[in-house]
Amino acid sequence: MTAVTRPRPPREDAFEIVRDLARAWPDVEAATKYDGSPVLKCHKCFMAGMALPPTAEADTLVVRIDPEARQWLLDEAADTYYLTAYHERHPVVLVRLSRIDREALRDLLAMARRATLHKAGRSPG
Repeated sequence: MTAVTRPRPPREDAFEIVRDLARAWPDVEAATKYDGSPVLKCHKCFMAGMALPPTAEADTLVVRIDPEARQWLLDEAADTYYLTAYHERHPVVLVRLSRIDREALRDLLAMARRATLHKAGRSPG
């Protein structure tokens, strides 16, 4: 009989800097997904959250993004941004948190907020 392994939940500190940067926008809130993983929401719509193995690498952030921006990120920094077959069909990009600096992460979250506001039918303010 083989042991069943469950995905390891993301380290809380891996999401801490993401949550701290998101506090710059009053319409972004930190929440918890049904599986216990941390997420950011903007007007109750998913904006970013931690991906769980086996669908992604450990300490990976899933970020809502416009398709054009996603392709540009993948082309320009494939060591930082990636997709899996599971995530490919969604308007998201995966981010290796160990490979992104604070300024680039802030810019990425701003892009994610704009994409989420568009989905929510709101305009950036």
